[in-house]
Amino acid sequence: MLESRFYHITREGERVHLTITDEALAATKKGGFVWLDYTQPTKEELSLLIEPFGLHPLSIEDCFDENQIPKIDDYPRNTFILFNTFSYSQEVLVINEVDMFIGDNFLVTVNINCSENRQLQKSIEHNIEQDPQSFRQGPAFLMHIILDQIVDQKFTAIEGLEEELDNAEESILSDLSNFNPATLLHLRRNIFALRKNLFHEREILVKICRKDCPFIPEKALFFYRDIYDHLAIFFELTETSRDVVTSLMEMYLSMLNNQMGHTANQTNMTVRRLTFITTIFMPLTLLAGIGGMSEWSMMTGPENWRMSYPLFILAMIIIGIVNYFIFKRLEKKDRDLS
Repeated sequence: MLESRFYHITREGERVHLTITDEALAATKKGGFVWLDYTQPTKEELSLLIEPFGLHPLSIEDCFDENQIPKIDDYPRNTFILFNTFSYSQEVLVINEVDMFIGDNFLVTVNINCSENRQLQKSIEHNIEQDPQSFRQGPAFLMHIILDQIVDQKFTAIEGLEEELDNAEESILSDLSNFNPATLLHLRRNIFALRKNLFHEREILVKICRKDCPFIPEKALFFYRDIYDHLAIFFELTETSRDVVTSLMEMYLSMLNNQMGHTANQTNMTVRRLTFITTIFMPLTLLAGIGGMSEWSMMTGPENWRMSYPLFILAMIIIGIVNYFIFKRLEKKDRDLS
């Protein structure tokens, strides 16, 4: 299980691991800066930083509010930044937040959802070890490493959603009858959630890049502009994916209507054939009913039944053939008119 970690980055660039918060607070007087990385802290733990670092109580409340959107708030001694992390696995989109407080000589990061952000923390630690010279320049450069890793992780989630869109399109085209339209609604909801978060995160980087945050020096802005470019690309990808979902829903409804129309046409053709057959046999049924009462033998005499009934059957056949050609001609005229 990952635990809270406290570091003092000295003026010489050495990263010293601290065990308790009091050591970190004392280290701020020795020069360099401190990095307090909290994992599932309590409000009481973060409240201890209000006086030494000037953290605002409202920002601490935001760290524990799961309904917050990405934002940046400036205070006299620090800037509070709320960012979201994305992970997409087995058609489930998980959105968590990482909270950051940056000041002149400190960086405080807060991870409330430890289990979901475990891989992110390991990736950040790996990047810090690979590029030790970067974060030694100050809290702004360390925060850039963290934000850059968070943003890079978003691409995996967006890529997973795009793959799901491709699978949905193939399912619609190959097996329309067994396709579940709830899949498209689920994808659209996830894409809208991504788009909303990316929109606000992009605005955060806009404010940083136009020097609204006094704790990020100008020499670090070039790195943050790179993060902004990634967010802008991801936002455009979600816009495209949203249009694709809409097109797939329209395509599904259109193909479903065509399939239903084809089925209805087949039903109409079947009913039409049955009606055609019934119409031909209606007069024959009438004649058969009359002949069944021995009317023809009574009219020609009982002794002539051997001749009357064959003639009667022959007459029915002729009438049926005549009716067939008559109705066939009428049907052809109807088709020509339509």
